[in-house]
Amino acid sequence: MQAAIEEAQKRYAEGGIPIGSVIVYKDKILGRGHNRRVQDGSVVLHGEMDALENAGRQSALVYQQCTIYTTLSPCPMCTGAILLYGIPKVVIGENKTFMGDEQHLKSRGVEVVVLDNPDCVEMMQKFIGEKPSLWNEDIGVEEFRSGGV
Repeated sequence: MQAAIEEAQKRYAEGGIPIGSVIVYKDKILGRGHNRRVQDGSVVLHGEMDALENAGRQSALVYQQCTIYTTLSPCPMCTGAILLYGIPKVVIGENKTFMGDEQHLKSRGVEVVVLDNPDCVEMMQKFIGEKPSLWNEDIGVEEFRSGGV
């Protein structure tokens, strides 16, 4: 989890959204990632998606022996990728600031471990307080704007 937290912290310093993720295979980090929506102008590069991208092309047998660590509960898009590649275990730093699609993961037999890591909670609370509109954009929530669009 520490490597995922480090990814999130580095990207926060860049002005990005502080969510980090790593994919581990046989005690070795296969891929590291962070939310790159701001840095790359990407609509899909959440932390988990970036970690998968950086892990490169792997066989199904490799993914089926991996654990993905993420600082924040995975959204439906990232949950879908975890399920698609058959990753059997997800370790989540925190789900207080955002509850992702954990029930869907569990319903499909994925082991979900939530650490309630105070560093992860503090990092997200700070970010959301500083940049609420960017956070709302990232999770697909439209902000209320008085006076129309």
